[in-house]
Amino acid sequence: MSRHRTCLFRGRALWVSPVLLLVLPVAVAGAEETSTATPSRTYDCRYESSQAAPSQQAGSTPIEAFPENDVFRPLLADPKQPQFFATYQAVRVRNPALRSNLGSSVNIGSVGFGENFGIVGQRTGCDGWQIGILAGVFAQFNLDASSADLINADYVVGFPISWRKNLFSARVRFSHQSSHLGDEFVLGNPGLTRENFSFEEVEPIVSLDAPGGWGRIYGGGGYMLGREPDSIDRLRAQWGAELRGPAFHWTGLERAVTGSLAMTPVLGADFKAFEELNWVVSYNVVAGLEWFRAGGSRRVRLMMNYYNGFTPFGQFFAQKVESIGVGIYLVF
Repeated sequence: MSRHRTCLFRGRALWVSPVLLLVLPVAVAGAEETSTATPSRTYDCRYESSQAAPSQQAGSTPIEAFPENDVFRPLLADPKQPQFFATYQAVRVRNPALRSNLGSSVNIGSVGFGENFGIVGQRTGCDGWQIGILAGVFAQFNLDASSADLINADYVVGFPISWRKNLFSARVRFSHQSSHLGDEFVLGNPGLTRENFSFEEVEPIVSLDAPGGWGRIYGGGGYMLGREPDSIDRLRAQWGAELRGPAFHWTGLERAVTGSLAMTPVLGADFKAFEELNWVVSYNVVAGLEWFRAGGSRRVRLMMNYYNGFTPFGQFFAQKVESIGVGIYLVF
């Protein structure tokens, strides 16, 4: 088992105890269940049952350029899912090496910008396949510093291939990630030695939805095809589960806007374990509310999260942290 230099300091493997999931209450006056959609509506195959979409004769659909949304639902609780978000995180630093740079606790602003974009695909209803491109940036800022110093930024680009058949779906991503420390953070820590950390990875994930789309389980992992430093072990495992509550209309807000505005409670947990880190499990749990317009693909989520384990962000790959936060997530 290899050892990192400086920022890639290996923490001693510690098993973490399970967390108590906090479910956000839904208190909405005049709420009612979403009505059955008409066949003429546009279906977002990322979040709706494959059987609900209008069916077509097998083989009758042409290959489509720039298909909307995807046949694989993005992972709700994966911290490295390319998406647009802004969160506040109260972080407790558990490794002495990182504590010397940030202190025992730190308030962090974490932001992400990115998305999967379909290039070509073919569907029969929501069943089919798609090839796309993904790009994302994940950055963390020290809110305790006078200028909110950038700590770390990860840049990701890749090509996802997704597939769905009824309740089964899968995604294989080929991606590259490079990680960079912020200039202010480096200047404020003159004894810090920067690590060139980057890798190319193939990542297969298989998912099984519950009938009606109210839940899912998934599992898979990753294999680094190339990496720097080249002493890093290549394998990782990933699995998780998601729950989606019934959709409700917010009748008070619908009086002020055009269209049918609905919301639903969501809950998700994502788990990862790396060969490089002795297969110690790190996990992220999210819970909150999602708002969306019936027939539309845009969604807004307000979610709380709890993270425990090795930090998922680049330069501090092998440092242990514990954090609780709240944030806004945008889906296009």
